[in-house]
Amino acid sequence: MARMNGLEPRQAGWVARLLYWMVQRKVGKITGSSRLVEPVKIMAHHGRLLLAYGQMEMGQEAARSVPAPLKSLASIMAASQVGCPF
Repeated sequence: MARMNGLEPRQAGWVARLLYWMVQRKVGKITGSSRLVEPVKIMAHHGRLLLAYGQMEMGQEAARSVPAPLKSLASIMAASQVGCPF
């Protein structure tokens, strides 16, 4: 559980709502249920941080040195080792 509440889509600005939509679409492709993950909602409190996080995620996705399925597996394994709920 987060220490602070994230911004819900109705509270967020138009840029954050656009990024929320992109995140929900991406999560939906991976998990089958389009939901908004908590870290993104929390980072929406600070717009520049949210944009930087998005750029980092897109950069990692664009990297072609490791096959995409292996990147997904490594991400899932890292999340499970640290006890990430999503």
